[in-house]
Amino acid sequence: MPDSRRVAILVFDDAEVLDVCGPFEVFSVAGRRHDLVPFDVGLVAERPGPVTLRNGFSVNPRWTIDDCPPTQLLIVPGGYGTRREMNNPVVLEWVRQRAEAAELVLSVCTGSLILGKTGLLDGLEVTTHFGAMDLLRQTAPKAHVRTGGRFWDNGKVITSAGVSAGLDMSLHVVARLLGDELAEEAADYMEYHWDRGEEGMGDEGL
Repeated sequence: MPDSRRVAILVFDDAEVLDVCGPFEVFSVAGRRHDLVPFDVGLVAERPGPVTLRNGFSVNPRWTIDDCPPTQLLIVPGGYGTRREMNNPVVLEWVRQRAEAAELVLSVCTGSLILGKTGLLDGLEVTTHFGAMDLLRQTAPKAHVRTGGRFWDNGKVITSAGVSAGLDMSLHVVARLLGDELAEEAADYMEYHWDRGEEGMGDEGL
């Protein structure tokens, strides 16, 4: 088992709660039944202090974008706050720089709008929340926006559909990196029915 991969989940006001907490839970519990800690998971925000997600859910990020250490996995959640952050040059530049060095870049729901605005989705098979498909097409006109899949895996960049689809994508990533057994154990621990999404996955060679 390799050293722990650091997972940074970007948070901002009005991010969707499950977009943040679902992947956090998956990567936090993976491997624990074997006393393994394959992932070191933390939240990162633009500024220090609490961040208020949807419906008043407050979180305390571990890092800011100025002091976040190198990360192997970068996760960008969705929510109404993405409409603001997709036009935030500080956040966009940080995401662009971190994505370049990351092993994997993931978005949940409308987090794809932020990735799209950076150009990271150009030429890729991507998805988002069903209510934001047209907006993603406008934001990332060089991407191939797909409907009907829980997530689309392009190798380094993986985008998921809305909210709960982030759980399925995260379990898929655990399986990719660590094997099906640990992913299935994480799903069992959460008593979650894992939708593996084979029909909605993109070709990793794209």
